[in-house]
Amino acid sequence: MAIVEENKAIAQRWFEFVSAGQVEDICALTAPTWSMEGGPPNLPAGPAGVRELFRFVGSVEQQWSIDQIIAEHDKVVVRATCTCTQDSFLGIDGRSKQQVFTATFIHRIVDGLIQQTWRNADDLSRLFQLGARVVPGPE
Repeated sequence: MAIVEENKAIAQRWFEFVSAGQVEDICALTAPTWSMEGGPPNLPAGPAGVRELFRFVGSVEQQWSIDQIIAEHDKVVVRATCTCTQDSFLGIDGRSKQQVFTATFIHRIVDGLIQQTWRNADDLSRLFQLGARVVPGPE
């Protein structure tokens, strides 16, 4: 299998593991120097950062479906849709409120391990689904 196809398969497994909450399996796909942009600030590097990410997210039931996957060289771009229920999201109560949102992830994969992840998700839509409202600030 060509390296690009192998990298696509790794990215796909990553989403399967995220959906199943298999944190240690995600860690096994993660390089010791892994970093993430577009997630919580100050995550530690590597598998410790993955564990901290899931600790930060808290209790969540999520199912990711891949809408599109594109790979070139060491980068794999995944556009996906998530259906989830989470106790809270950014401080807003989410218990028993299903959310559906899209996200784009770019993984840099070298030697079979995810080195970097960039995340861009429709978090504003999630907040609106949980009942948040935009209130203008003072003039």
